[in-house]
Amino acid sequence: MLSLLWSVMREGLGRALERMNRCEADAVARSTVLPPDEPAPELTGLTTVARGGLLWAGIAAVLAARPGRARCAARDGVVAVAVASASSHLIGWWFPRRRPAADHLPAYQALVHQPTSSSFPSSHAATAAAFTTAIACESPATGSLVAPVAVAVAHSRLRTRAHWPSDVVAGAVWGITVGVSTRHLLRLPATADSIQLARFFARIVHRQFGVSMQH
Repeated sequence: MLSLLWSVMREGLGRALERMNRCEADAVARSTVLPPDEPAPELTGLTTVARGGLLWAGIAAVLAARPGRARCAARDGVVAVAVASASSHLIGWWFPRRRPAADHLPAYQALVHQPTSSSFPSSHAATAAAFTTAIACESPATGSLVAPVAVAVAHSRLRTRAHWPSDVVAGAVWGITVGVSTRHLLRLPATADSIQLARFFARIVHRQFGVSMQH
């Protein structure tokens, strides 16, 4: 019974997403902000290094070299990226969505990695927002410096036609949620439950980046 209900829900959601695809395709086609020509190399380079959280891990490594709040912010950011990346891919598996039909466009052809997974949500936007939010919660000044980079990464996924606009918005909203939640979870009192949560997150980060969470 549950499997039948789930199948009906996914089928209904699939039809709704297809209608959204058509509406967003028309909006993007009329947009002057998202032309079909090849974007600047800096933009395609940025979207490439942000894949898999590599960009954020690099920024976190720089922050971790400084003791105090910067190091705490780096830890929070790396954990948030790992959780946002894993969860956004899981959401995509639950709610598959077709990517924009842009194979013939120079904007898409400029991508080094041309994704074939579910379009919803944008994991690039999710990890960018999660990292920035987690950083900003600990150090607002550092977060304000990272925020323009996060916005540029999110924009790169639209400019290269890798995602629909709603994918990027949903990814950013989810990333903010993950970033705030990560900070609170990492600062729970040292009860048995919170210790188990911390160990769980540490294992995720270690598998994703090979980074130890001890500091």
